[in-house]
Amino acid sequence: MLILITSLLMGCLSQSSSDRPFRIKNLAKSDVDLVADAHVEITTELLKELTTKLYHRNPRELSKAPAGTTIEMRLQQIFDSPRQLSHSEVYYRYGVDAIPLAFDETFQGDRVFAFMIGVAGMIHASYEYRDEFFMLNDLNQQRLYNSARNIEIIVWRLSNRKDSRGQLFLLSNGVTDRGVQNLSFERLFGKLIAHQDMMARIVSDKNNRSINKVVISVATATLFPI
Repeated sequence: MLILITSLLMGCLSQSSSDRPFRIKNLAKSDVDLVADAHVEITTELLKELTTKLYHRNPRELSKAPAGTTIEMRLQQIFDSPRQLSHSEVYYRYGVDAIPLAFDETFQGDRVFAFMIGVAGMIHASYEYRDEFFMLNDLNQQRLYNSARNIEIIVWRLSNRKDSRGQLFLLSNGVTDRGVQNLSFERLFGKLIAHQDMMARIVSDKNNRSINKVVISVATATLFPI
């Protein structure tokens, strides 16, 4: 036991020399737990950036929110810890169940909020609704993998789903006044997909369990439950 504790302390001391400070609770974390923590932190920052960009691209949506609502308030509603899983504005839906609202012509609410409650909630669910991991916490490689495939489907819907007037429900990628194509949204989604796929592979290797990989047609595929 003494040797084990000494080894753990040496590892943590080595870690503390990097950008991340040493924390006692890290003694209760495996290497995979630390990696999962990092992935959750990075994906959360990417999702926050995506939320902000969508509101800037679709300012009309924020006007549908309760009076006085700001983008910063929306970020707190979506990402505060512990997460709020129930929002009356989206009929108390969360994760995959909330995403269709953003593309429902009868929905009169804030489509960006519905979209991000859906996407962020789906990724939160793929991490078992946790923001931090310890040795006794398990992750499911299939849920992580399925969430990455769902993002691919969602990206297609965001770029192609239109209302009865032929207008996109939400604007994302586009062309600037100078004729330059803006692919910043595509890059953000690509990073999210890569992180989810990488974490799925790490968990699969740790659990010695294979991932049931699928080939999907993004135009017709339904979202996988997470």
